[in-house]
Formats: sequence, C-alpha cells, structure tokens
Amino acid sequence: MAQDPQTPVTRLCTHTLTSLHYRDANLVEDLMGKKTFTEVMLMQILGREPRPVDLRITDVVLIVLMEHGLTPSAIATRLIYMSAPENLQGAVSAGLLAVGSSFVGTMENCSRLLDRITAAADPQAEALEIARHYKGLKSPVPGFGHHLHKPVDPRAYKLLDLGRAESELAGNHIRALETLSQAVDSVAGRPITINATGAVAALLGEMGVATNVMRGFAVISRAAGLVAHIVEEQHSPSGRFIWDTIEHAIPYVGEGGKAAP
Repeated sequence: MAQDPQTPVTRLCTHTLTSLHYRDANLVEDLMGKKTFTEVMLMQILGREPRPVDLRITDVVLIVLMEHGLTPSAIATRLIYMSAPENLQGAVSAGLLAVGSSFVGTMENCSRLLDRITAAADPQAEALEIARHYKGLKSPVPGFGHHLHKPVDPRAYKLLDLGRAESELAGNHIRALETLSQAVDSVAGRPITINATGAVAALLGEMGVATNVMRGFAVISRAAGLVAHIVEEQHSPSGRFIWDTIEHAIPYVGEGGKAAP
C-alpha cells in the first residue's frame, strides 16, 4: 500500500518484539559496543554516517560548551535542586531553559550572519553592513566579545585552529567568520574577540549542521555540565548561600513593613 504523503512518518526508531533499531541500524547488533555516543548522536541528528572529522569537531565543541562556572544556567540548576532534591531532572531542565540567545546558545545568532555572508555576492560588503547595523543598535555582534575573557577568548581561537587543520572541511564558514571579524574590528576601531559560540557556529556550519539545529548541541553538552553541578551541590551545597546572598544584596525599598506614623 502506498504511503499517504499527508501522513506523518518517523525515520528515527522502530522496534519489534525482539529488536530495536536506530534509523536502519540494529541497536544491539550494530551499535552497542561498536559505536560511540557521539557517532550515534550524529547519525540520528544528521541522518548520515558521520565522518571522522565530524566526530573530532563535535567532541571538541561539546567539551567547550559543557561548562563555564556559576553561569545563569548553573545557578538555576543549583537553586531548583536545593528546592526539590528529589527531582534531579527538573533541576537540569531548569538550567537548560537558560540556553538561549544571550548565553550558551548564541551560536545560532552568529550562524545566521555567517549564512548571509557565505551567500553574498560581496562577502566583505555584507560583513561591513552587519557590523555597522549592530554598531547602530549599540549591541554586540553575535559571536563577538566576552565579558569574562579579554583581550581574546582563548577557546574560540583554539577551535578555529583545529578547524583550519582539518583538510576535509571546505572552510567557507570559517572564512566567513574571519571576514566578519575584520569588519567588526574595522567598525569598532579596535580588536573585538571572536567568542567561543562564534567559533562553534563556524565549525558546526562546516559540518553541515543547519543553523536552527545548532543550539541543540549546546543543550546536549550543557546537560552534562549541569549534572556535574548537581553532584557538586550534593557534596558542597551552595544553593542556600546564593539565596541568602541575594536576600541581603537586593534590599526592599517599598513602603511595606514600615511602622505607621
């Protein structure tokens, strides 16, 4: 019987009474003990067999995005775990909600700009237009600048060095990021560091990861980091301290609680 084109389908997984398949691969016979987590993850997300270069780039990207100390996502996880320690997954999910357009997940913002530059007839002119647009907004260009790492974000330049060393990568997205970096520096009148998520955008783009999927890699990576924060919270709790610190650091300035004249 022909498949109705209007009927939704899935290609990710199926099962029988005696087997389970990830796409076309038998989980027990083809994957368990034979493939790494990263290999299977990329096979599922990209819908193709990952190349060795894909595995190398993905692993370093996941390592870079895993951790950055007591960030908003880590603080959220620790506070929710303090409040509901029976709900580890709730604490992790609370932290993952902070992966967005301001922190951790900003590679998507940058990748949209790189897509514009790679598609432009004049990449340099497109990059300058982007840099001038954000200067007009008095806003950082996505993928550039960092409030903690100055004068450069060392993670970004190591990522780009690793990407340039991979002969299998075409280099188009890396060159687009370099072109944008030159434009950003020119418009700012001073060097502005490429940050880690800017470099991640370029490397995932080199692998063929679609822009609107890139933040998923941040979610996967940061989930592991947040589990580590919960483990540390179990042995060295900080949630109550964070709460108490905020209670004292942010005073109430309203009229409530004042004695009547």
